[in-house]
Amino acid sequence: MDRHGQVVALLDATGIFFEPARTAFPGADEAAWERAGRLDPGAAGPDGSWALAFRCFAVARPGGRWLLVDAGVGPAQSPAAAWAPAPGRLPDALAAAGIAPADVEAVVLTHLHEDHAGWASGIDGEPFFPAARYIVQRAEVAALDRADPVWDWTVAPLRASGQLHEVDGVHRPAPGITLLPTPGHTPGHQSVLVDQGAGARDVVVTGDVLVHAVQLGDPAVPYSHERDRRTARASREDLLALARRRGALLATAHLTRAFVEPPAETMPGRRP
Repeated sequence: MDRHGQVVALLDATGIFFEPARTAFPGADEAAWERAGRLDPGAAGPDGSWALAFRCFAVARPGGRWLLVDAGVGPAQSPAAAWAPAPGRLPDALAAAGIAPADVEAVVLTHLHEDHAGWASGIDGEPFFPAARYIVQRAEVAALDRADPVWDWTVAPLRASGQLHEVDGVHRPAPGITLLPTPGHTPGHQSVLVDQGAGARDVVVTGDVLVHAVQLGDPAVPYSHERDRRTARASREDLLALARRRGALLATAHLTRAFVEPPAETMPGRRP
């Protein structure tokens, strides 16, 4: 089990992305790819493919309670099954960490893509975490097309159960935990800052602000599935700068290592 202080990494799935890495990240030069290979060598799959993880994070709370960041690819019938390696194994990862679904008091959804909201519901269609508030930015829900399968899989059942909590902007769901709007990948994307106090380094859970080490090494590199590339780049640069100022580790959803250091500097020739 990969853990840093109060923060536990939970691997839901691993797989090969449906696009080659150089298609998914247009505009990256050879220096950026070389740096990415040093930062995350495990992401280089055969024939230029991109090997990635699908990861959630649990943050310990007092009294044996937990806050979960993201909900993985989900069971076999989840919307992510159309392209991601569903079913995920988050229930087994939770059990291995000693976390029962009923112990989760809140689930922060960084955004409403299929591979981050899959275990919001279980195989019975009911909310998988029965006692949890599911926290999402209001702008994210507002931007989601009702024809998107995530609406019926995640938004509708959580609204029906009264568990969907929509927030606006910076939000603190618990002491030491701050939700930070980081739009661009999607309109209402959010990341999570975990302030661990004097006992351990802070952790920044990035969500999809960066999805590959090529963006870690060069934040200017766009991702083909970002809704707004200019805004996504600004969010990425700002979040990495925040992590450097605080001396925080990055907790990544898709890199092959759960916890990584923010790079000390941007790529040569890029603006700081």
